[in-house]
Order: sequence, then structure tokens, then C-alpha cells
Amino acid sequence: MTSTTGTTGTPPSSGLAPEIAARLKRSADGLLPAIAQQYDTGEVLMLGWMDDEALHRTLTTGRCTYWSRSRQEYWVKGDTSGHFQWVKSVALDCDADTVLVKVDQVGAACHTGDRTCFDADVLRRDGAGSGVPSSDQ
Repeated sequence: MTSTTGTTGTPPSSGLAPEIAARLKRSADGLLPAIAQQYDTGEVLMLGWMDDEALHRTLTTGRCTYWSRSRQEYWVKGDTSGHFQWVKSVALDCDADTVLVKVDQVGAACHTGDRTCFDADVLRRDGAGSGVPSSDQ
């Protein structure tokens, strides 16, 4: 990954449009959380990480590209698994520190084979669960 000049600096080798890059508020390591959401159902699929170049590739190729913090390399969702994410829209949140990518997910979004990364460990579901009161009680 390319280095940044502070948490809002722009990596020098990124192809990301300067007017977009200037708006981003990155973490100290130059990354933005990227939430992948199924475009037609609203289902939250996964959370990945993007730097400026990953965001640029996502915007220009129509396929989600993420930065792997463990492998220290870019990866395109579906290249090895066949479980593609076809980009429908990309938006910044109100603070410009998180990206929402609405996708058409083909196959499982999670590396475990689950449909989403949030299927296996549900802490509470509609009034049943942890014993923690909901906000409407």
C-alpha cells in the first residue's frame, strides 16, 4: 500500500480523482472501512478496507477491490472464490470516513462460505437473545 501524508493526505501513486481524495478522512494507516451491501435488499454483506487506490479501482472497474491488512496486498472480491461483487453504487458517509458500496453479490460474501459475514454470530434477534434491553423497552 502506498503511504499517506497524515490521516487526510493523498497517496501519491493513486489514480483516485483528486477532488474525491481530498474529501476522505482516512485512518492513521491510510484506510477507510468499506461496507458492502446488497443493492436490492439492503442486506449488509461484509466490511472490508480500502485505500485510495482500492477505491479508485472499485470506481473504475465496477468490481470491489479491497486492501488486505493481513496480506498487505489488493484483492478483488471473487477473483479466487468466484463470489463476485458487482458494483451498483458507491457513497461516502456524512463524515467522509466510511464508504458504502452497494453491490450485486454473486455467491457468499464471507470467506467462511456464509452469505454474509454477520450470519454466524448473532448476538440478539428481535427481542430474544442476550438479555440486554432494547432501546424501546
